[in-house]
Amino acid sequence: MRSTAAKIAGGVLTLFALLAVFGPLIVPYDGVATRVTDRLLPPGSTLSDGSFALFGTDQDGRDVFAQFIAGSRVSLLVAVTVVVVGGLIGLVLGLLAGYYGGWLDTLISRVGDMQLAFPSILLAILVAGVLGPSLLNVIIALAVTRWVIFARVVRGSALTVRNREFVDSARVMGASDVRIMARYIFPSCVQPLVVAATMQVGLTMVAEAALSFLGLGVPLDQASWGSTIANGRDYLDSAWWIATVPGVALTLVVICVGVLGDAFRDSADPKSAKNRKATETTTTTAVIR
Repeated sequence: MRSTAAKIAGGVLTLFALLAVFGPLIVPYDGVATRVTDRLLPPGSTLSDGSFALFGTDQDGRDVFAQFIAGSRVSLLVAVTVVVVGGLIGLVLGLLAGYYGGWLDTLISRVGDMQLAFPSILLAILVAGVLGPSLLNVIIALAVTRWVIFARVVRGSALTVRNREFVDSARVMGASDVRIMARYIFPSCVQPLVVAATMQVGLTMVAEAALSFLGLGVPLDQASWGSTIANGRDYLDSAWWIATVPGVALTLVVICVGVLGDAFRDSADPKSAKNRKATETTTTTAVIR
């Protein structure tokens, strides 16, 4: 958090998290309630019931700000849940593959390679299309595509420490495999796992928005950023605010998550940060000369 960019990114993400948690207190009315008489009102308008529409209304008279608040809750819930579930699955499989090696490592690695051969969004669309649109099915579809990233990260870290002296000493002292993996190998996987999880939060939010945009995400009775963008794509000329508000919010969150991911990576590997800073300084000096 010594980085100014990381502080700004953390502040923006904290603001979005507070809006998601306390949004119903700020906007008590329903984000999916339609008002035919209040269709396509611009930002700052007053609705027929006397309420104030900060970001205007959409083609069905729904308050865009209320949809934005409700969509932030869905997007953050899906992103965090998918990263946690996918991270746990990848952690277990990565530890098993990296510690035991042999045929188990080969099996898990080949399954991961086959999955990575397909674009993750296409696999998510396939799973979501089979299961149908619902919040739980979106989480399942995205978690299926995310575990392999965490498994490869954990496997690489486990391979570097499984034959270290302290691990051999634990084996000699009679420690079980579960204890060795939990006590001696897992700590070496925490930093790269946190960095990978941070990066995957932003990617998962984009994937959830894409599924909702295609009608394969959350059902119609729940608001999400992707569905709001989909509703506003046909009104970009006459009602630009419908798609712009969730689109800008999604872009800001993804950028801020990426900045925090870079900060976590630098803190986990200070040498890489120093080398990158030295390279930038040398390049700047050369340009000045």
